Amino acid sequence: MSPSIATNTTVDLAGLLEFVRPRHNALLITRRGDGGPQASPVTCGVDGQGRIVVSTYPERAKARNAARDPRVSVLVLSDDFGGPWVQVDGEAEVLAGEEAVEPLVEYFRVIAGEHPDWAEYREAMRRQGKALVRVRPKRWGPIATGGFPADRVPPSAG
Repeated sequence: MSPSIATNTTVDLAGLLEFVRPRHNALLITRRGDGGPQASPVTCGVDGQGRIVVSTYPERAKARNAARDPRVSVLVLSDDFGGPWVQVDGEAEVLAGEEAVEPLVEYFRVIAGEHPDWAEYREAMRRQGKALVRVRPKRWGPIATGGFPADRVPPSAG
């Protein structure tokens, strides 16, 4: 087997969103009150306005931190841990209460498709007091894969 060579693929916003849409595993990185990082594993999607969306509860650290300091990063991973990934830096907004219900419907749709009973889903979101974090991408790194730098590929055994 030949060794993997690391890749970095620069993309525009459309290319970024195309990459992120089918990937739902991510780390949302917010800033604690002292400025230190807070990383939270999340399930994410991309809404119709090209924002990365994450469902949560208003009292969770990620929601409190993003409401206080909207500068966040989202590290979007492939289902295969060794697959491509990208870091997206952006500005977050946190929606809670009734204002979050319809955006949570869109969140569900972009991740899982249609729900068998939307009225039941909306009521569950209200009852559970769910919130939604929306991240507008401002900058992003290249889509990357791990491996050897091209100039350091070891000789193949053989």
